[in-house]
Amino acid sequence: MATPIAVKPSDVLVVVDVQYDFCPGGRLAVPDGDAVVDPINRLAQLFANVVLTQDWHPAGHLSFASSHPGRAPFETIAMPYGPQVLWPDHCVQETPGANFHFALDIPHAVLVVRKGFRKEIDSYSAFYENDQTTSTGLAGYLRERGLARVFLAGLAFDFCVRYSAEDAAREGFGVVVIEDACRGIDLEGSVAATRESFAARGIACVTADAVVAA
Repeated sequence: MATPIAVKPSDVLVVVDVQYDFCPGGRLAVPDGDAVVDPINRLAQLFANVVLTQDWHPAGHLSFASSHPGRAPFETIAMPYGPQVLWPDHCVQETPGANFHFALDIPHAVLVVRKGFRKEIDSYSAFYENDQTTSTGLAGYLRERGLARVFLAGLAFDFCVRYSAEDAAREGFGVVVIEDACRGIDLEGSVAATRESFAARGIACVTADAVVAA
């Protein structure tokens, strides 16, 4: 068993995008995506501080393949802020697919960070939109509350969890990714690339059983 990591009062669990459209049957289903719900519910009981993120796109968002005639989902195009994967329409505001999974049970969550609501830019990270300069305000929120280490779980490991973890590290937070409480899309080797990126940045990847009460 891995060395236990005791949860401290200055830790926060960030639960990334556990929404219907990312679960089986959804418009951008992550394989086995709903399997993260039970471990996340158990993990959340260890944390006094929990933040949820929610993909929250307007209809016609420019990350949707349907907004680019002649383009197909999962193609990559150049956008002013860099390469952009084109996705199936998903997590459109006020639609059932944008809702949190019904079994997600974290009544003590203190904040929901909605992202991707600006039509012209995508937003994978809980901290920054994909231009890497437009902040969600989460870093400031955590600092104001004296929270220093970010644990991440949710969907998808190789996109929104990855970008959130990298940005948390860039902002100077300690970062722990609970990999078995995540699932990946694995687009052109993106899961392996995520693990390599985490290793290069010193971002810890652990299993849920390594995270224990103080």
